[in-house]
Amino acid sequence: MKVTMIGAGYVGLVSGACFAAFGTDVVVVDVEPAKIEALKQGRMPIYEPGLDNLVAENVSDGRLTFTTDLKSAVAGADAVFLAVGTPTRRGDGHADLSYVYAAARQVAEAATGPLVLVTKSTVPVGTGREVQAIVREARPDLAIDVASNPEFLREGSAIGDFMRPDRVVIGAENERAFAQLKRLYRPLYLIETPIVATSIESAELIKYAANSFLAVKITFINQMADLCEKAGADVHDVARGMGLDGRIGRKFLHAGPGYGGSCFPKDTLALARTAQELGAPVTIVEQAVVANEARKAAMADRVISALGGDAKGKVVAILGVTFKPETDDMRDAPSLVIIPKLLEAGAKVQAYDPQPHYARQVLPDAVSFVETAIGAAHGADAVVLLTEWNEFRAIDPKKLKLAMAGTVLCDLRNVFDPVLMRECGFQYSSIGRM
Repeated sequence: MKVTMIGAGYVGLVSGACFAAFGTDVVVVDVEPAKIEALKQGRMPIYEPGLDNLVAENVSDGRLTFTTDLKSAVAGADAVFLAVGTPTRRGDGHADLSYVYAAARQVAEAATGPLVLVTKSTVPVGTGREVQAIVREARPDLAIDVASNPEFLREGSAIGDFMRPDRVVIGAENERAFAQLKRLYRPLYLIETPIVATSIESAELIKYAANSFLAVKITFINQMADLCEKAGADVHDVARGMGLDGRIGRKFLHAGPGYGGSCFPKDTLALARTAQELGAPVTIVEQAVVANEARKAAMADRVISALGGDAKGKVVAILGVTFKPETDDMRDAPSLVIIPKLLEAGAKVQAYDPQPHYARQVLPDAVSFVETAIGAAHGADAVVLLTEWNEFRAIDPKKLKLAMAGTVLCDLRNVFDPVLMRECGFQYSSIGRM
């Protein structure tokens, strides 16, 4: 079976490498020659644990190749996946589907035989129907089945999520398309992974609904954390008591500075806009979007308050700037809001992150990047833990305090033990805990 993956971004590259690991011949196509050349040389355009080794193994075995030539890559393919970007469209919050539609037309024009064209990108409900219309207009002479197969990959654990998923969702209209995709996912079927076979519209909506529900869950526990602070309760105890209820579950009940990343901010906004247009507004999601943006700004105010209400001339050390650990992704990271606000307040910001490549490109030039966590704390009036990389959990609090000029420690991920930190002499604050 030959599979073509259009797009060598996060989803396309991880999915292509994993399909190749299943024993499938995969060609990954991208329009950026520099990216393809780097991949051919074994250099990854993103940081994802284990991806470099997985790609190298499958390239060496001849199952995974990279090219900029879409026409040759599509020729003879049994399945073609669209894994191109769907960024938020400026002005209205909708997903920009121009890349999806352009790629669909190019694939149809390049096809040399029947195939299944699969949308892997996260797209609003109704996109599949538009793709069908484009394909039929471009190639009325050819049987091209359109399907939806949304991805559920978490950055930092994407390979494990692909190889051992909770479920595989396949949206299609005929048994021919279902059979082709079930064949492709046979290794997962053999380990009894649930396969959800449904309509194209349902598959598209499953992805948005899942991400939006998780975003609402995060927003809920963040607001409970604020309530805990006012009431003298501990959000960790509240979250544990809630999470032990099987109907609720423990995951995503971790208070923090707000969600970010490539999925939740974009998908919640797109779902809200689509629902409004269809006359069935999802107001709970709309409110989660508003609350999450406000929370990021409020975190900067917390730091300034911890500094006595005035950050002018103060040195603030930021530990972790990516939106989550085990990734270099900066899309909608809380740091993109918090750090500029601290700079506007007159603070000097010095930061450390284990994967700072993209952070250096998108954060203000005024931010000084250093090579270690202790180095970032050197001479700081306040240390702010913003992303919970594992290495921060092992920081020696005595060394941290010795490096600092002040004693303020703002733990925005609730990583540290409050009692221990205060015993070490820190003016310690966290989220939803006294």
